Amino acid sequence: MTQNGNLKRRVRARAAKTGESYTAALRNIRQQPGRPELRSLRLAVAQTSLFDDPRDVSALRASGAEMRRLMRDAHQAGSRLLHFPEGTTCWPGKRIMSETGPRSIGPSDWTRFQWDVLREELEETRRLAGALKLWIVFGSVHRLTSPHRPHNSLYVVSDHGELVTRYDERLLSNTKISFMYSPGRNPVTFEIGGVRIGCALGTEVHYPEIFVEYETLGVDCVLFSTAGGTPSGAPAFAAEALGHAASNSYWISFSTLVPQSPGAPSGIASPDGQWAVQCPMDGQPAFAVTEIQTTPEGLARSWRKQVRNNLYAPHQIEGDLRSDERSLF
Repeated sequence: MTQNGNLKRRVRARAAKTGESYTAALRNIRQQPGRPELRSLRLAVAQTSLFDDPRDVSALRASGAEMRRLMRDAHQAGSRLLHFPEGTTCWPGKRIMSETGPRSIGPSDWTRFQWDVLREELEETRRLAGALKLWIVFGSVHRLTSPHRPHNSLYVVSDHGELVTRYDERLLSNTKISFMYSPGRNPVTFEIGGVRIGCALGTEVHYPEIFVEYETLGVDCVLFSTAGGTPSGAPAFAAEALGHAASNSYWISFSTLVPQSPGAPSGIASPDGQWAVQCPMDGQPAFAVTEIQTTPEGLARSWRKQVRNNLYAPHQIEGDLRSDERSLF
């Protein structure tokens, strides 16, 4: 605690002397010789159009074309990684998929999905990632062997155009678990240039344990992809993402679909729980870019880690009746 307090005073003193922002002063102090190496990553976050009918071949083609256009633009902006929302390729509507018809929600009929078209679009997108030397993370349905329901997934494709890993949503909504998807099992992390990244998906922003788990895994950033619920409920998703960034002291990239953007556009939250950058709130496909950095001396993070490891356990007061008593005075 004293060490953190001393660092804060040094940062404030430098900022007052040089006129730098607190963040810039902290970065420059951390980059001094003898301090842990800082690593950075130019990250772009996208918001994309809603395509909810997997029977519609033209819509699947359009979603692929939109992804690739944003990839080219993000590459031109110098991005190393482009993060897309849940259901980038298609976010199947629960009533469209219901085998009992659109008037009720029942088990999904996955034979309606144009799987061959999806595969063609994903292959073209993968090849473009390799050609652009751009990492991409995007939401898609991952088909399993019948009769098993598919996973709701995030694919991670490297700048060599190779599928590195896949994250499957673990904590599903009631409709998803009852009628649509099979749950995933494990957290997923990967690294780009020494920056460690975790993945979360769908409604998992409602579950702090997902984000605490990634903190224990030592990530520098979590990519959270969502369809955002209803447009009126989308701001709550964004607020929770900011809270997780602040409470775990790491970056969070929040990627959602364009219908949510008037209330909660895609954006990247810094470890202090503030938006570093956001997409426009105009309901149009777009991306936003910022430079994220590792925080080897995160002021709050190291202290909270100690607290979570029972820092205070040796200092518990035992044998004092006034400590055990639950009275006002």
